[in-house]
Amino acid sequence: MLYTYLQTPIGALLLAGDGHALSRISFPTGSRMMAPGPDWQRDDAAFILARQELTDYFNGKLRAFTVPLAPAGTPFQIQVWTALRAIPYGETITYGTLARRIGRPTASRAVGAANGANPLPIILPCHRVIGGTGALTGFGGGLPTKTWLLTLEGAAAAGSQTELAFA
Repeated sequence: MLYTYLQTPIGALLLAGDGHALSRISFPTGSRMMAPGPDWQRDDAAFILARQELTDYFNGKLRAFTVPLAPAGTPFQIQVWTALRAIPYGETITYGTLARRIGRPTASRAVGAANGANPLPIILPCHRVIGGTGALTGFGGGLPTKTWLLTLEGAAAAGSQTELAFA
C-alpha cells in the first residue's frame, strides 16, 4: 500500500491506497486515527487527483469528489458508504433517514456502525450524518473536526461551535 500526507486546515490527513484509487483517509486526531502499516511505502507523488480535490474542498472550491475509490468492507458497509455520497454538500441527515434510504428502516444502529467504519471520511461524507435529535454524534476524527467540516459546508447542524482551532 502506498501512502502520503496532505496538510489541511484540520491537520495532516493520511491518504493511502494503490497510488491511483484511495482506500484510506485517516484524521490526525480522534478515535479512528491510524498510522501507516509497516509494509506501506511512502510516495508523496501518489494520489495527485485526491490531493487536489481535497485541497479544493478545504478551500471551498469543490463540493463533489471524482477521485477513484477502493474502500474495503462488507456488502452492507459498502451500501451505506455508497448512500453517503448522495447526501448533498452542506446538508445533514439522521442515521434513521440514511437507514430508510437504503431500504433498512430498522437498521439505524447498524448504519451508525457502518458510518463509524467508513475508511474514506470527507470523500464519503459521514460527517453529514447526525443523531435523530439533531445532535452531532460520534465521529472518527473527533466532534471538533465534524463541526469544522459542517461549518465549512455551511450546514445548519454545525450549530454555534464555529470557532474551532486546529494545530
